[in-house]
Amino acid sequence: MGKKVTAAAQQKSAESLVEAISAIDGVSAALDTRSSGTQARHTVSGTCTPDSWRGLAETLAAEHGVDHCSMITGIHWPDAADKTWEVVYHLMRTCVSDPETIEGVVQPNITDANKVGSTYYWNHQDVPLEIQISIALPDTREPAVASVQDIWVGADWNEKETWDLVGIDFEGHEGMRRVLNPHETPVGYHPLQKQHKLRYHGFEEMYDDAQGFLRKPADAGKVK
Repeated sequence: MGKKVTAAAQQKSAESLVEAISAIDGVSAALDTRSSGTQARHTVSGTCTPDSWRGLAETLAAEHGVDHCSMITGIHWPDAADKTWEVVYHLMRTCVSDPETIEGVVQPNITDANKVGSTYYWNHQDVPLEIQISIALPDTREPAVASVQDIWVGADWNEKETWDLVGIDFEGHEGMRRVLNPHETPVGYHPLQKQHKLRYHGFEEMYDDAQGFLRKPADAGKVK
């Protein structure tokens, strides 16, 4: 059955998670409040050192019910003073579970909506949450962070995409390969690194002729 989680319940749950993960070495977290247009939405935003990331991910999955990696953002900051690379994991605790099957009959998951937002739910992992974890990486020609592909299936494609476009490697990721760029793309070429002077022509198709791909559109230079 569907249920509506109150803003108060979500805030209490987020505060509990912030307190728990902030106790981990190399991790700092805070409550972040956003508006969806109808009510306040409380989320958890945190920063983590590369060395602490794998342990944090395992803790989030095993102890706090975080069960989905929805997106990974990779950023190249060549001019920043405090970081050159950054990886941002967008995670969720969905609180969605498969229903039990008894003698071939699927049993519906039924939640008592009257208890949502009560002390019962505040003390358990029954409140959906969004979690954002940012990992700053130092100046290096080979940026890398531990993979969490084996923890969240959603990280599989997202880590591949981030490596393909930005060039940040994920240590321990099995089957890393190009997923958006052509497979014959030169080794070491990742188009969202800032040294590549990507431009847009009138049809907003992306290319970088400095790399020698010769992928200008057939109508380049013509009046559109």
